[in-house]
This record gives sequence, C-alpha cells and structure tokens, in this order.
Amino acid sequence: MTLNAKNMLGLLAVGFAALGLSAASVQAQAATGQVAIVGERYVPTIWVDPDGCEHWVMDDGTEGFMTPHVKPDGKPVCRSGSMCGVLEADHFFATDKSYINAAGKARLMEFFTSKMASVRYFIVAGHTDSRASDEYNIRLSKRRANAVAKVGKSVGARIADVRAYGERDPRVPNTNASNMAQNRRVEIYCLR
Repeated sequence: MTLNAKNMLGLLAVGFAALGLSAASVQAQAATGQVAIVGERYVPTIWVDPDGCEHWVMDDGTEGFMTPHVKPDGKPVCRSGSMCGVLEADHFFATDKSYINAAGKARLMEFFTSKMASVRYFIVAGHTDSRASDEYNIRLSKRRANAVAKVGKSVGARIADVRAYGERDPRVPNTNASNMAQNRRVEIYCLR
C-alpha cells in the first residue's frame, strides 16, 4: 500500500486526535503552515519498581529517560519492606468471589489499624491457585487484592500499590488440594 497525501493527512489526523486535537483544527493549522502540538506537562519524579528499588524519571523536553537511583557506592536505593500479613483466601473469600464478609472486614480493619503507626504504606498482592486460566486468575487476584486494599483505605491506611499475580507466584506446587489452598492468598507488605 502506498501512502498518498490524502492517506497521510488521515493518519496525521488520527495521531493528532490522540493528542486532543480535532482533524478540522489540524487541517486549518496546516493550511496556514502552523501546527501547534499541545502536550502534557511532565514532572520529574521517582518511580519505584516492583522490587522496591527507586529510579529517577526525567524529561529534558525531547525524550524521557529513567536511571537507577543509587547510593554513592553504586548500590541501588531500594525501599525496605517485608511481608507483614498473609490472608488465606479460603478464610476471607467464597470460591470464585472477591466479597469480604463482615467478620473478615473487622479482622482486616484491626490489622491495618494496628500497623499504621509504624508503617509508611502498604502493598497488597493477590494470588490464586492454577485451576482456571491465567487471564481469569489475574482478574480474580486483582479483585481480591482491591477488596483488601479498600478495607485498608477505609481505616486510613496508605495503600501504595495493588498487585495481581494470579497463579504466577505459587508458594508450593499446585499438585493437590492442600497446596492449592496455600496458594490462594492475599499478601500485605509493610513498607516503613
């Protein structure tokens, strides 16, 4: 397929629409020889990877870049955190559900409240066994982790991240019912 001027303008209009500009305004500006592209303002920040290590995120106006945040000796700066709670999913959730009953909510509220004085923020990670498809298990573990995070937020806990691992990070092999029960869990990490 060859691109003629009409096709090229169509592709440009689609690209500019993604930036919030209409095709009519792009054509009008193109006719005058002036096309102004308005982008979002970028604020440099620190990005924390899933392992808790920090990266400086910068933008010099033309391209963005990220570099590891390291100490003077070259070691990466990583936020310390440890698993401070594991919720056995079978005790908190019905099969294939993400609803937490009143007793489970009360236990979670007590847990978060007891930790908040010494914890900067929490990360909640959901896990499943391997009985369903990977895609389904990711969605279920995300719903369950979000349900736990919602309870934490309700008592003022700072939830930094909610993660869904589905069946991808088992504690033990999914070879029998007992092992599968161990793999159905929601982990809470405390970052101080």
